[in-house]
Amino acid sequence: MGLTKSEIFTEEQNKLALVAKAFGHPARIAILQHLFKLNSCVCGDLVNEIGLAQPTISQHLKELKNLGIIKGDISGTSVCYCINQEEWQNIKHMFSQFLEQELIDDGTCC
Repeated sequence: MGLTKSEIFTEEQNKLALVAKAFGHPARIAILQHLFKLNSCVCGDLVNEIGLAQPTISQHLKELKNLGIIKGDISGTSVCYCINQEEWQNIKHMFSQFLEQELIDDGTCC
């Protein structure tokens, strides 16, 4: 299997693809929806809410945090997470620009 050669793409194209990949897993969507629903930091156990094992939840939280979509603080054994509102606005803007592209139909397309 070949390399993806991400260096030949723009920073925006790479970021859009990474965020789309993060959104591509239903567990991460469920975590984000739960964080939005609470509208505050979650310091409790997401296992009961999401229905996955703690290591699995932790891995998904790590992915979201690495992308900057969520932010978290570690205090002893407790970890609190919330939506990174600034990054969320950036992501919304980036996806809006991408999805609002229009094709001018001049009749030459198959």
